[in-house]
Amino acid sequence: MSLLARVVHKRRATITDLPLYYSGHLLKKLTKEKDFKEYYGELRGATLFLYKDDTQETYAEKVDLEKLKSIELDSPYRKTPTIFTLKLHTEDMQLKIDNCDTEEEWRGYILTIVKKEVPSNMQLLPGQMLLLQSALDQERRRTPPKVCPRLPPRPPFLLPPPRATTAAEDKLDCGSPELPTCFFSVTRLEAEKMLEENPECGSIILRPSTLTNNYALTLRQPMPSGPVMRNFRVTSTDSGFVIELDTPVLVSSLNEVLEYFIKKTEYRLHPFLACQPYDTCIDPSGAPKYISITPPVAKIIPKAQVAPMLRSQTREELPPLPPPKQEDEYVLPEDQCPDVHNLNLVRLDGELRDVLKLRKENVYNETDMWNTPTKNNHWKKSGTAEWSADSAAD
Repeated sequence: MSLLARVVHKRRATITDLPLYYSGHLLKKLTKEKDFKEYYGELRGATLFLYKDDTQETYAEKVDLEKLKSIELDSPYRKTPTIFTLKLHTEDMQLKIDNCDTEEEWRGYILTIVKKEVPSNMQLLPGQMLLLQSALDQERRRTPPKVCPRLPPRPPFLLPPPRATTAAEDKLDCGSPELPTCFFSVTRLEAEKMLEENPECGSIILRPSTLTNNYALTLRQPMPSGPVMRNFRVTSTDSGFVIELDTPVLVSSLNEVLEYFIKKTEYRLHPFLACQPYDTCIDPSGAPKYISITPPVAKIIPKAQVAPMLRSQTREELPPLPPPKQEDEYVLPEDQCPDVHNLNLVRLDGELRDVLKLRKENVYNETDMWNTPTKNNHWKKSGTAEWSADSAAD
């Protein structure tokens, strides 16, 4: 490798930041184009970078191969140059390789990187197969597979009710322990029609196969270019159920068949469950006979006729209310007076003196009345009362 080629290779690796798996000259043409154009191609990761020649540092075009559907040869017979078609999610692209051995290597690397497995039907030497395995290991380390979390179990109230099976289904199910809820006794066309008309109900239908005691699985897989219908065969054997793929897969039950497809599609597909009909209007229910639906009538209570009460003409006048106390007048409570007991004694003493004075006056008045002389008798001026001679004679 010349110095210029090494410099260009390092700069391309810096620009793309992807590992280089394979490179070489090729011709490329889109379906809407008439002629092929010559490019220098590099397969870095899952992207094909196209340069005008091997001295260019910046790519002219790039093709994302992650959404590659398939690779088809234009002719099954070997001829030079070889043309094969890449079916992408947007359009188809044709690649022409002058050397048939180089074409086989291009196809092997593209399928290995995109499908994440080494194709088993490639006509390559053992050393070339080892290089494919090395590129696959490097790609797996660069983009590890996504580990989807385990789905939580569905609550009991969301589980669908058990579906009644027909006699044909019972006969078909004689060798299997349990049929999934997405099993329907329909043909391939009917299953595809059900999935197409009811995408919200699910995308996987398990149905009976045309072969005896076998099954088939129809799924509707959404793709960037549009939904795609796929059909797979499931063979019933004594040891379990075999999913007929490029590499057959053996599982023990039909439910595990569904789990295998759900995991392989990264949980983007779900079993088909028939939608239950729902009502769209509410009818008023009639009231029972013993319940009256008419509103109760309010009872009118007559007012009592009461004669007006006559006011008496002579109204007793109430005693006048005591005059309100002045705001600035302060009365000391008895319990707060320091000499309440002494004041009471003084008051009682004054009352007693008044009583004694009144009695003394009464006594003096009576004494004066007896000492006053009359025509019949007279008092002596002496201290003792003596009757006069006249009164004694009388």
